[in-house]
Amino acid sequence: MQATIWSLVDMSDPIRVFDEITIIMGLTFPGDNARLIERVFADVRRLFAGQYPGYRKCNTAYHNLGHTTDASLAMVRLIHGAVRGGEVLSEKNATLGLVCALLHDAGYIQTVNDTEGTGAKYTMNHIERSARFAEGYFSEIGLSERDVSSCESILRCTGLSVKIEEITFGSREIELLGQMMGTADLLGQMADERYVEKLPILYSEFQEGRVPGFSSEYDLLKSTSGFFEMVKKRCAQEFGNVSRYMVLHFRARWGIERDLYEEAITGNILKLKELLKTFETGR
Repeated sequence: MQATIWSLVDMSDPIRVFDEITIIMGLTFPGDNARLIERVFADVRRLFAGQYPGYRKCNTAYHNLGHTTDASLAMVRLIHGAVRGGEVLSEKNATLGLVCALLHDAGYIQTVNDTEGTGAKYTMNHIERSARFAEGYFSEIGLSERDVSSCESILRCTGLSVKIEEITFGSREIELLGQMMGTADLLGQMADERYVEKLPILYSEFQEGRVPGFSSEYDLLKSTSGFFEMVKKRCAQEFGNVSRYMVLHFRARWGIERDLYEEAITGNILKLKELLKTFETGR
């Protein structure tokens, strides 16, 4: 059977996904780099489970812990592939980039006193909220103000309306990690085995978050093919085509000479088109 991103790792289990993340970081930087990442992952699990002081349990079914680990795995795969391809990335900055991936949707989590609706209401400003969470959290785990600034720049790259050239980066390495973060966030969700089935859930979150442009679930489904084309263009241009590093990762880690993310996303778009044909035929 031909390998897929789902057959290599059990993507439905965040702990197994994180185990793969630590393996890849160990392959990329063969030193003692796991301790900080393990602590952050443990805290992120507590945050999404409602066990982190001051915060409620995650109640967004699309932007959940599974999406966080999907995006984080895509991020570390890009980091690994980039280093294999000769990009200069320090272990410290790469670790910071991975921490940002683990925290990138913390902004969807409500505080204990915020009992109205769900975290989806923060869809339009969740990036700013994630950055503010990271700012407080970094002081707890001993990261610097400069790390906070770098994290904010990296997180801003996940905003679809943000122009990368308008973001201030502290260094070329941080800019590269920002491009990877923006790419990983998109690849992680669009390559999900259940991406098409989850689109109605995403529509519900968009409705609560007052995201403009969609009048129905069908409207969101119909626009997703165009969204895919926009994503390809954004990844190739604004994000510097860092997705090319996926092949280098899969070659080094698994001996596979293919981009499994591209294959998964293409399959999802074909599945979506078939669903739309069925929907339109039955209307």
